[in-house]
Amino acid sequence: MIDFAGQVAIVTGAGAGLGRSHALGLAARGACVVVNDVGQGADAVAREIESAGGQAMAHHADVSDEAMVSDMIARTMDRWGRIDALVNNAGILRDKTFAKMDMADFRKVIDVHLIGSANCCHAVWPIMRAQGFGRIVLTASGSGLYGNFGQANYGAAKAAMVGLMNVLHIEGARDDIRVNTLAPTAATAMTNGLLPEAALDLLQPETITPGVLFLLSKDAPNRTILSAGAGTFAVTQIRETQGALIKGNITPEAVAAQWDQITDATDAEDIENAFAQTRKYALRAAKAKGIALDW
Repeated sequence: MIDFAGQVAIVTGAGAGLGRSHALGLAARGACVVVNDVGQGADAVAREIESAGGQAMAHHADVSDEAMVSDMIARTMDRWGRIDALVNNAGILRDKTFAKMDMADFRKVIDVHLIGSANCCHAVWPIMRAQGFGRIVLTASGSGLYGNFGQANYGAAKAAMVGLMNVLHIEGARDDIRVNTLAPTAATAMTNGLLPEAALDLLQPETITPGVLFLLSKDAPNRTILSAGAGTFAVTQIRETQGALIKGNITPEAVAAQWDQITDATDAEDIENAFAQTRKYALRAAKAKGIALDW
């Protein structure tokens, strides 16, 4: 059984939709939950948890405001003395084609999704390090992983979650801070009017929350992109082809001539980190040139 008794979790954007579902799911399994949302929905969800016998605290921080996030963390520590889990779920939409998009709307979406997630992670990081334990879930989207018309701002912010995870999971490993990314597709206020009604009935937030609870568990994986929707769970992977080493004169024409080999996905591999990629390229070039590279 995955159990959160004695643990404290913060869920941002938890006044409705996915965040509400995550907060209720954590509380049902014993967690004390900070229900964060700029709207009054946070109070209603906190009352719902308490009426079911759980412990909850509402907080209305705008996650893009570092001072407000700091206040949320301080109040959480004052009440419960620890923070074990953070679900970065808060988000907004400002959809418009890129040609017509106001850059203020681009920045606003980046501020809430990316800067907001970074603010929350940064605030809980020293606490989790001191505890020697922490679980963080970032929320990406198919719009960031695969693209979606009219969502350049949202897609860029959501793709950034993967980059943030890729670094934080390395820096947190020593202290058992595991960082994963959820890429959900769900029926929420953000998808109203965009999907057929029958599809919305299938894509309820409650079909996704079990995956989040697993990512927050003691036996959680690390650096995983868990895609989820309507009860289906899949892992999205970033892999690299073996590629082609261009010998002799490295020209654009040589790249074009080798394109089939460059794009051949046979034996594509996971790359551990940025330096692993650098090492791969350098060793391959050194071998071709007969250079003994001790790396």
